[in-house]
Amino acid sequence: MKIKILVLTSILCIGCSKVEPRKPINPKASTTVLKETIMESIKLNAIEEAKILDVIKKDSVNTYQVSPNGFWYAYINKIEENAPTPKEGDLTVISYNIADLQGDIIYSKDELGVKNYRVDKEDFISALQVGIKLMKVGETITFVIPSYSAYGVSGDGNKIGINQSIKSTVTLININN
Repeated sequence: MKIKILVLTSILCIGCSKVEPRKPINPKASTTVLKETIMESIKLNAIEEAKILDVIKKDSVNTYQVSPNGFWYAYINKIEENAPTPKEGDLTVISYNIADLQGDIIYSKDELGVKNYRVDKEDFISALQVGIKLMKVGETITFVIPSYSAYGVSGDGNKIGINQSIKSTVTLININN
């Protein structure tokens, strides 16, 4: 009887002991992972920028300017007179298309239709949010946009792929306050 109690007690003691999780075999500090992710992003952005610069170099018709926001743009129709440009809160009316870097149309102006866009108050392609504020009514600009200022790592879930740079030709039709 004493042996049974001793065995039962030892089983209970062993069964109730605290379980220790297994330690990682090769632990990496979170800062190391973050640094590796940043370095990989820098490499991908450099490859993407090289492709964009190649496209711009081959376009002998347009003269592109670089934006401090990381996209390039060329005026197709520039208004020289002093006219207002959209500011935060203005309701703009635009027509635009989206193409890949080779110029193949992904979404046509007809497909997208005329868009009413409230400046800096709506979710829209981030480069175009900035670019529209450069425009005067009647101007048309072609924007060359790297993926991080367009649809990013997720694409649009339809025709625009992950990490895909795009071109968009935008016409500002009207500005309403």
